[in-house]
Order: sequence, then C-alpha cells, then structure tokens
Amino acid sequence: MGPNRKVDVPVYDLSVVRGIWEVRVKKYRSRQKKEQERMEKSALTRIDQQWQYRIYCKTMKTKELNQLHHYLERSLLTDTQPYLGRMDQNADVQQQDQRVQQDEEHLDQKNLIFQLEGDRWMDFPRELQWTTYLQEWHVRRTRIRQLPDFLALFTQLTVLEIPKNLITELPPEIGKLSELRRLNVSYNRLSRVPPELGDCEQLERLELAGNHNLCELPFELSSLKQLVHLDISENRFVSIPICALRMTGLQLLDLSNNQLTDLPQDMDRLEELTTLYVHKNNLSYLPVCLTNISTLKMVVVSGDELTCVPTKLCNDPEIKFIRLYDNPSSEKRRKKKEEEEKKRRGKEKRRRWMEQKEEVKDGSEKEFMEAYLSTLKDRDTVPFSTTKVSISCLL
Repeated sequence: MGPNRKVDVPVYDLSVVRGIWEVRVKKYRSRQKKEQERMEKSALTRIDQQWQYRIYCKTMKTKELNQLHHYLERSLLTDTQPYLGRMDQNADVQQQDQRVQQDEEHLDQKNLIFQLEGDRWMDFPRELQWTTYLQEWHVRRTRIRQLPDFLALFTQLTVLEIPKNLITELPPEIGKLSELRRLNVSYNRLSRVPPELGDCEQLERLELAGNHNLCELPFELSSLKQLVHLDISENRFVSIPICALRMTGLQLLDLSNNQLTDLPQDMDRLEELTTLYVHKNNLSYLPVCLTNISTLKMVVVSGDELTCVPTKLCNDPEIKFIRLYDNPSSEKRRKKKEEEEKKRRGKEKRRRWMEQKEEVKDGSEKEFMEAYLSTLKDRDTVPFSTTKVSISCLL
C-alpha cells in the first residue's frame, strides 16, 4: 500500500445498526413464540402425557395406586374412580380414555383447583404433573422452597396463589403460563423477579409483598398492560420501578413500608390509578403531578415526616387523603430498643437478626391495614389523621 493511496472507510450510524438487529431479534422471538404455541396446542403433547401416566401407574402397586387416586380426589376436588387391581390392558385403556374425555367435557363447567397447606409439605407431589388441566393453585404456609420443574406444562393455569411459603425464586418457565391472570408470591424469600414474567401479558393482579430482599423489578414487566393491581409493599425499594410507570392500566399501587424518599414527577402517566398506598416510607413531600390523575380516589401516607402536600390533593372532596401517625410513646420505645440492640451485637449478628425478623413476617399488620382502609372507602368523610395504637392481651 503506497503512502498516497486513499482508503475508503465505511462509517455507519450505530443507532441504525442497532435498530436493524432489534428488528431481527424481535422477528426471531416472534417465530419462537409461534412455534412454542403450536407445540403446546398439538395433540402429541397430551397423548404423550397420557401414555407416560399409564406407564407410571403400571409400575406402582395396587395399594399405592389407590392412595394416588384418593389423593387426587381429595386435592383436585374432582370425582376420581379408584383403581381396582390389575385389569385387562384394553379395558384399562378404555377406562382411562373415558375419564380423559369426561374431564375435557366438564373442563368448561368447572374451575379445577389444587390446594396444599401445612408445614409438613417440603415439596410439590410428583403426581401433580399429570393434572395439567388445572386452572388454579392455592399453596400456602408450607416449607416448599421452589416451584416444580413441570410448571410450564400447566398452560391453562389462571391463578397461582403461593403466599407464606419459603420460595426463594421464580423459575423462568413461569413466562410460559400465557393464561395467568393472578399471581401472589407474598411473604416468601424472593430477591429477584425473572424478566420472563413479562410474557404473561394476561396478568391482572401481581402481589409481591413482604419478601426477603426484593429491591427492583425487571423492565420487561412493562409489557403487563392488563395489570390493574400491583402490590410491592414491605420490601426494600428505594424508588418506584420504571416498569410500574408504564403499566398504563394500573388502578391500585401499593408501595407502603419500603425505603422511598420521593416520588417521580411523571406519576401522572398512570391515568387510571384510583388508589395509592405510600405510607411507612421516608417521604417529605408529594409531587404536584398527582393532582393531574383524574381517577385518583384514595391516597394513604405517613404524616410523621411529610411537610409538603399539594393543596388540591388535600382539599379535593373526591379524594380520600389519609395521614397515618405512629404512636409517639411506642416510637420512642422502638428507637431505644434498636440502639441497645446495635450496641450489644456486632454487624454480622445484627444482619442475621434482621433476616430472622423478616422470616417471621406473616402479613397480619398488612391485613389489619387493608381491613381498616376498606372501611374508610365507604365513608363520606375520613379522619384528618389516624394514630396507630398497639394493644396486647394476656390470656
């Protein structure tokens, strides 16, 4: 190459290149989603599942099979015929086919529910994987730490209620529950939420209150446009998640008992918001943009540190503006106890103490607050302020 030879160097706009690749990635994901939906709707999956169930039953003893069917009858609230010994294979197949056909006929007439409760449960029963036609799970107060690996098979699931367990994470497969409308994972031990949850675009109610170390939500949750109820109270959020401000259909937002110091100036994006809970935070003012939300009916704040409130928010007769105050004497006792605890224990022991304190959260105080605030909704007028009083009874 000579010293005077000119070389043409192509120059590209990075935003254009990025846009091209974003379009390609979007098309690729769209094709993947369509292929996945096609496979889920295919009859091959159900046929394979039925034969796997039959093979599984053939490996069990008669007593075990009877116990299995009794368990399904008790847990699934359906009429299950008991297994009557080793019958002819053709008759057994016909009986299974008839039962499957009856389940399909009555599927639209029933809401099939699975219920599990009690600290003796350490894991989900393996037999649950054969009942993918279920529409609701209600699992609470167990010692279960993770959801089963066959969760993705339950594509007809609309309600997943799993509060007050020991669950540490939600698997990415939860994004395959395309019909899910209500998810409650309150009072567990979550520290993060998988971005795949944003694929559950039919979700209407999401409750994540009282978890172990939850402080952020993934941006992918912005696609939950059908969401009307978001509860992320009793966590460690220092600011409102960006995705929450893009949930345009949100009607109730519970941010109470976090570590918020201010609210964003663009909260009026939530044009359909009716109820806002921000008490038990470190807020000193409320933004003026809240007055631009025409649908707002109730705002609950802590009045101890709040010094600046928009006048329109307080004087509007259509808005129930509620201030909550802590009992001064109990607040002093609490601070004194915290100082003594800090001196007595080191940093590591204090961290463990906080973790143990979080583990015993049961939501009783939150349930009391919800009951109290629900009574205020029906009143024509509300008290200017409310002081929390602790009462203990010795029986």
